[in-house]
Order: sequence, then C-alpha cells, then structure tokens
Amino acid sequence: MQRPLSHHLTLALHPSETESRMMLRVLAFALNAEELLQFTRGLSADDEPDLWLKDLTGDIKLWIEVGLPDERRLRKACGRAKQVLVYAYGGRGVTVWWEKSAREFARLDNLHVFSIDDESLAALTALAGRGMHLSVSIQDGDIWVSDGEANVPVIIRALTP
Repeated sequence: MQRPLSHHLTLALHPSETESRMMLRVLAFALNAEELLQFTRGLSADDEPDLWLKDLTGDIKLWIEVGLPDERRLRKACGRAKQVLVYAYGGRGVTVWWEKSAREFARLDNLHVFSIDDESLAALTALAGRGMHLSVSIQDGDIWVSDGEANVPVIIRALTP
C-alpha cells in the first residue's frame, strides 16, 4: 500500500485567472505530485508552464499546461521537457481546439493531452476558497476530491494515447 502524500500549497489567483483554472492547476498538481513538482509564474511568464518538475541539474522532467495552448507553444515545450502534459478545459472549445491541432499534436511523442469534464470542473470549482483543505483519492482510474464535507468525482479523459 502506498503511503499518502501531503503537500501544503500557497496559491495566488492571477488577476486574469478564473477559479476554475486555479482549481484545475491544483488538480494537475495532485495528479502528478512529487517532491520537486512546483507551480511556476504561469500566466505571468511566457516561457514557463503552469507547473513543472525539474531534476537536480535543472533539466525539465515534466512540463504541465492548463488550458488550450497553441501548437507552437507545445512543440517548444516538448523540445525542452522530457514529458509534457496538457489538462484542457472549456467544453466545446476543447473539441474545436483538439480538432484543429490533433494531427500536429500526434507528431509530439512526449505530449499527453487530457480533457476534464465540464461538470467535474464546476463541482471542483465549488470547493474553492481561502484556506482550502483538500484530499485527492485516485484508485483504479477513479479520481475523487474532497474538502471534508463534499466529495467530488472528477472525470478526465485522455485525448492522446
């Protein structure tokens, strides 16, 4: 049995960021939690993802984007990082974005794209607040987020193999 991980995070909501996007960043952190995983300047920096995992030499092992980044940005990220993950959201916008770029994305071997269900993101956003205490459970592919009162199932589907 794997020992539960615990992380104390301090997050800032960027002025142009929605609570939904912030909560998806938190979920992305939880789904990929490792000791050296960290939030970056994100929206404040064009050359950084939302989260990244660097090894002790400074090489980027994992680059995580939240939203609908353009193909050029992801191609650059795939050249800089061993693995690139995208957590896309936005309902119909995800479908349009994916249909437009899927062929180009397929050429990027180290890119993995996931889409979060709109209802899941809305329920997750409802948990947002100051001083949040969240627990994330992942078992047999099922994801649950809890704030101690509400338990939210999260549906994420892989868009890339």
